[in-house]
Amino acid sequence: MPKGIFNVPYAVNEPINSYAAGTPERAELQKVYDEMWNSTADVPLYIGSEQVRTNKKNDIRPPHDHRHVVGHFYDGDASHVRKAIDTALAAREKWANLPWEQRASIFLKMADLIAGPYRAKMNAATMIGQGKNAFQAEIDSACEIVDFLRFNVQYMTEIYAEQPISDDGIWNRVEYRPLEGFLYAVTPFNFTAIAGNLPTCMAMMGNVVVWKPSDKQMLSAGVLMEVFKEAGVPDGVINMVQGDPAEITDICFDHEEFAGIHFTGSTGVFNHFWKEIGARVNKYKSYPTIVGETGGKDFVWAHKSANPKAVATALVRGAFEYQGQKCSAASRAYIPQSLWEGVKNYMEADLKEIKMGSPRDFTNFVNAVISKDSFDKIKGFISRAKESNDAEVVLGGNADDSKGYFIEPTVILAKTPDYESIREEIFGPVLTVFVYEDEKWEQSLDLVNNTSIYALTGAIFSQDRYVADFASKKLVDAAGNFYVNDKPTGAVVGQQPFGGARKSGTNDKAGSAQNLLRWVSPRLIKETFVSPTDYKYPFLEADE
Repeated sequence: MPKGIFNVPYAVNEPINSYAAGTPERAELQKVYDEMWNSTADVPLYIGSEQVRTNKKNDIRPPHDHRHVVGHFYDGDASHVRKAIDTALAAREKWANLPWEQRASIFLKMADLIAGPYRAKMNAATMIGQGKNAFQAEIDSACEIVDFLRFNVQYMTEIYAEQPISDDGIWNRVEYRPLEGFLYAVTPFNFTAIAGNLPTCMAMMGNVVVWKPSDKQMLSAGVLMEVFKEAGVPDGVINMVQGDPAEITDICFDHEEFAGIHFTGSTGVFNHFWKEIGARVNKYKSYPTIVGETGGKDFVWAHKSANPKAVATALVRGAFEYQGQKCSAASRAYIPQSLWEGVKNYMEADLKEIKMGSPRDFTNFVNAVISKDSFDKIKGFISRAKESNDAEVVLGGNADDSKGYFIEPTVILAKTPDYESIREEIFGPVLTVFVYEDEKWEQSLDLVNNTSIYALTGAIFSQDRYVADFASKKLVDAAGNFYVNDKPTGAVVGQQPFGGARKSGTNDKAGSAQNLLRWVSPRLIKETFVSPTDYKYPFLEADE
């Protein structure tokens, strides 16, 4: 039992290293990158205390050089998934009963390990396996995951401290129990921080987890498991399984002890998950918690009063950093006629300077997209735009997958406001622009609001405060994270909790206490110090 009311270290955002030429962090990262590039990683399944290797062995190939093998990971089968669930459930009681400050210590240590001795390895794994440049890796696999861990520990203590009032003679208190059963985490390739946060934020609150990472993120997933183990996460609390996604999910969903899912991925997959859980709801002990952050078709809207250079910079950064493979990436823009030439010229100048290639060359701003399937999908949008009467490729448009999956930053000018690339999620370095007549700026906001099924992020640019206020109110439902005079990417834990509505997810705001509340089941305890011994209330007395 705790013998004090403990204050955890106050959370602050992890400083971002610059990796500028000549800095020690640059030299260290390059050294670790080269070591990992020239070695062969081996990533097993982690089930309890076991590291499981099967005969289903898969290559890990960098997206910027798909002919090179940097490691292997192993697929499990149904028996491994069932064992992971059983192992998690066996660990649940002991983990749930561990005092909260002991759990907090594990995750604070985890943060310090990533911020310190594992920083270069985390970043190098993310650069090699997921095709991020040094800066994009730093803000993801170093700073954001560290921020998630430290802020979540602080949020956890704040949640536990939230208690009801008590009247005379009674003591009311709430304990925040972990959910009954096991939880399932499904994470994407594009953010190592998300892969780390989804299972850890649930485990932090006393839950046990079966975690299925993306098969396109296995190099950094393996490093995360190393960190989890070194930080002291007990065996069985977080179990990592790989294999057929449909089989893993079906087995988890079909178990009576399934208590919830934390998901980041596509809207279609999440819709399917919701349907499958609903169809089996009678089998579960409790109604499962369903949390998901899904697709996006994120917008930038500009008014004629906006600074065209600022708009262009926001579009270049917002659309093309990490090759547009961010849930928050700018993928559609609405620009007034009077600004379009200026914005386009500024963007063209930037894109002529931008280099594309391996993340090992720190002068490359753009790297490869994640896979052959992604390359083909993105190239298809570009090819159809080149042939369409309703669109025109005005910048970029080239692609080459001979060595890596490289696609030039591409700008499509849509001649109609419902052209496919302005409606559909692409998840690549493709920005579609619709130019509207200046005087129809109010009507253009209707296009922003109604064109997409998503509502994840969005940005408006205006130097006219009345317009900014009007647009903010008009677009109140269009984005869960809304930016004024800034790009729609780059949410920081503790500053801009992240999530969207509509078909972008349940908007449970990763990076906030709100998200952690989804992973507990409060129990109210009322204790009466002197119990009544007579059933009669005063109102029962007869009138005199």
